[in-house]
Amino acid sequence: MRLLERTDDGVTMLLERCEPGTPLSAWDGDRLGVIIDLLPRLWKNADGFTTLADEIEFWNDEGDLDDGTLALARGLAASQGELVLVHQDLHGDNVLAAEREPWLVIDPKPLAAEREFAVAPIVRSSELGHSRREVRRRLDRLCDELSLDRERARSWTIVQTTAWSEGRTLQQHLDVLEWLS
Repeated sequence: MRLLERTDDGVTMLLERCEPGTPLSAWDGDRLGVIIDLLPRLWKNADGFTTLADEIEFWNDEGDLDDGTLALARGLAASQGELVLVHQDLHGDNVLAAEREPWLVIDPKPLAAEREFAVAPIVRSSELGHSRREVRRRLDRLCDELSLDRERARSWTIVQTTAWSEGRTLQQHLDVLEWLS
């Protein structure tokens, strides 16, 4: 999806329209392969976007992380590799069929973070399959094919899934946390 215009603070964005707009989750092909092909195209310069370190402090202020997860998050943030633009909510329903490209990413929640963080929402993406085997297979395949550090990606998935679990009330997120621990 093309960014047509944005505000200097990176909060407001005008994006192109996707037609026909069929979600990747409704497609019968290699859905994870499509996402793997898209990710490197998204990893651009992230200057001007909120950093993952700042996001972690926001999660802490909101009470989304327990002490152990907060310590893990801060340790990971302090030792990140190159910061690139990542999509915090990339999953099978946020990739749509389009005319300009076969698939475009929508609903950006941009963040400046290392590449390993980018796989977290994909690993837990229930519309791509929801079982211990499927979650671990996605993690392994993403890390193998994108040359990512598996342990960092697993740890970031735990951190972000905890932060996004709405007070630990989302059973699908709790399942993922159990399967990756």
